[in-house]
Amino acid sequence: MIDASPEGTSTSRLPPVRAQEAPSDWQTYEIVTTLSLRAPGQNANLWLPLPSSRDSLHQRLLGHNWQTDARNVSLQRKPEGELEVLRCEWNDASNASLRLVTQVSTADRHFDITRRSVPPERDDILRHNLQASTLIPNDGLARQLGERIVGRIKDPLAQVKAIYDWICENAIYDPTLPGCGNGEVHRQLISGQYGGRSADINGLFVAVCRSIGIPARCVYGIRIGRSRLFPSLGLRSDDATRAQHVRAEFYLPGYGWIPADPSDVRRAVAYEALQDGSGQLASLRRVLFGVWEMNWAGFHSGNDLQLTGLSHALPHFILPQLRVGAQNIDVLNPNNTSIRISARQIVL
Repeated sequence: MIDASPEGTSTSRLPPVRAQEAPSDWQTYEIVTTLSLRAPGQNANLWLPLPSSRDSLHQRLLGHNWQTDARNVSLQRKPEGELEVLRCEWNDASNASLRLVTQVSTADRHFDITRRSVPPERDDILRHNLQASTLIPNDGLARQLGERIVGRIKDPLAQVKAIYDWICENAIYDPTLPGCGNGEVHRQLISGQYGGRSADINGLFVAVCRSIGIPARCVYGIRIGRSRLFPSLGLRSDDATRAQHVRAEFYLPGYGWIPADPSDVRRAVAYEALQDGSGQLASLRRVLFGVWEMNWAGFHSGNDLQLTGLSHALPHFILPQLRVGAQNIDVLNPNNTSIRISARQIVL
């Protein structure tokens, strides 16, 4: 049974399951996505990932509202990672437009090491999050790296902490890469050059966890507010067009899914000029193993997704997908101004 702990670990015997306590400090954000496209005589298709509609102890979707002249609009739900997509289709994109308003409430997510009373996850979900995907391996070089990092450590929580610490010390955040990076963990393992952006660094974390038998997953989402930790870990204005960010979580029996974000540790080093060995960096590393500051909204945790109407599968889906005629448009190109996303905190 996947939910059983390895012999001799501290999670072998669990206390009775108790209801988790809901946080009391919630913030509400409004996310506005607009599209304005001028492509006379051409059809157009748009796919937008949406914040998860599944309520949790750290995120609640309050609703969507949209106005558009699209011929067809559909809200699609897929079981892979609980993905929700807004798809819009235009026969003639001469003056195509969309305005989508989403409201979501969030509360900071904290892992409490003193509580081991979370009910077990479904076996099929745990099995899925031990498997490899197109960009995230779980064997070969990933396993070799995992075995080298954990050595003789037997406790699963200590094993994952060792992996997290190793990535915080060895991965390099590269601000010159577009978006969240390409997430190709294979390339990092082959080259021995570890790092990139959030899809790369947190993808590496997930790969190594899976390689030693710890279920783990990337969670795709977007920053929607300012950070109390460091300015670079949140929005600096209301513009969230390129604020997509990948986080990670891993599963331990009794604890449930535990948040982590080694990528943001390395991002702060790159943008805030934190020095290795400094007190600030040590504090941030402690915080981001077990905490998500919820100035961020999660979309889903799916990989290798086939969206309805899109001809090719997506290794991960975090950016809007726009196709005009037979051409897929690069939404990260700074010359492309057709899609804009803004986010701000509001009071209801």
